[in-house]
Amino acid sequence: MESPTGSCWSLENTLQQLVVINELQYCLPQEVLHAGEGNKNAFKTLIAAEYNGVKVELVKNFQMGVSNKTPEFLQMNPIGKVPVLETPDGPVFESNAMARYVARLKADTTLYGSSLIDYAHIEQWMDFSATEIDSSIGRWLFPRLGFGAPYLPPAEEAAIAALKRSLAALNTHLSTNTYLVGHAVTLADIVMTCNLFLGFKLILTKSFTSEFPHVERYFWTMVNQPKVKKVIGEVKQAESVPAVQSAKKPAQPKEAAKPKAKEEAKKEAKKEPAKPKAAEPAEEEEEAPKPKPKNPLDLLPPSKMILDEWKRLYSNTKTNFREVAIKGFWDMYDPEGYSLWFCDYKYNDENTVSFVTLNKVGGFLQRMDLARKYAFGKMLVIGSQPPYKVKGLWLFRGKEIPQFVLDECYDMELYDWAKVDISDEVQKERVNAMIEDLEPFEGEALLDAKCFK
Repeated sequence: MESPTGSCWSLENTLQQLVVINELQYCLPQEVLHAGEGNKNAFKTLIAAEYNGVKVELVKNFQMGVSNKTPEFLQMNPIGKVPVLETPDGPVFESNAMARYVARLKADTTLYGSSLIDYAHIEQWMDFSATEIDSSIGRWLFPRLGFGAPYLPPAEEAAIAALKRSLAALNTHLSTNTYLVGHAVTLADIVMTCNLFLGFKLILTKSFTSEFPHVERYFWTMVNQPKVKKVIGEVKQAESVPAVQSAKKPAQPKEAAKPKAKEEAKKEAKKEPAKPKAAEPAEEEEEAPKPKPKNPLDLLPPSKMILDEWKRLYSNTKTNFREVAIKGFWDMYDPEGYSLWFCDYKYNDENTVSFVTLNKVGGFLQRMDLARKYAFGKMLVIGSQPPYKVKGLWLFRGKEIPQFVLDECYDMELYDWAKVDISDEVQKERVNAMIEDLEPFEGEALLDAKCFK
């Protein structure tokens, strides 16, 4: 039946229905995110919500270690991990699952691409981001901050090598792509950016990331997208790798009993006759800290060779290296106060990946920092094809390799060590070639040469 007012009646009713639907939408329960501010895993959900036009409310006054231990929180996630998304249909935990849920709240979302293959590629990069990028950053960063696994140099070296391998793969993909999938931001970009965020902020210095220029471009492009920046704010790159912190250990039950034991001891002391006051200074002397023992190398007779002078000569010689630096070295060298050593890596057949080999040498030099006052070293990575050879030359204070270096730097055991016979002209020329980074070295190309000074 036709309406008295014709088509206008139909239009008016349609508009009224739209208003009612809109009002009903605002009456629906909101998604509530349980997490503290600054949680990079919570950022995934919040950024996805911004792109999808979905309202997600972040709970107020969330306290890590308190809010996530309440019975109400443990009902949503029995192991108390953060974040958790509370939805009208029930809670969701695990950050990627939460981000997926928010991304799918709208049927016409662009966050999952426009085809089945887009969807597969987005899932692919999300998994890559979690298993390759995020896990490697965590295995490098958290032990240094005193969380999780204890700090172990070999484990750190493995984590850095794995991270470099993953970033190299990501860098190659981004060399021909602005975003991970397609030509617009998808959920894969949101997750990848959040997983890179903590690394760039706390441990991935410019000197480290400069090896991956396309990853750098991608990260700074993403964090400056208005919808991303609204959630995470300004981002500043780490200026240095954080120093290793002591692991945070739970209090031992026995320690709680100590104050009680002291109180009992005081009661017993009251029963005993008072001791003369002369005994008090003796107690103070026993508690006074003992002076730190000197390094045995500091007790050696003075040497005519001043190590810092040689290091300055080496660093400042830019031309005529043989005539200036090498000649200067032998003029300074004191075989009574110093010794020269060749080292050869025992397991060169394992050096099949160039950046892993270079990282291995870099880790060794980093751990040798304890000997910087008493040593100078050159480490050569040799060969144009794998397996690469690692050989080195070291100058140590004293006539032998310092015992504290052998005790505290585990890398020493990975090398064969041979004392240089300076009366042998062949060995002496080998010393010259290693100091100079002469190429070819012993008939082979140099992949890299690193100096410890």
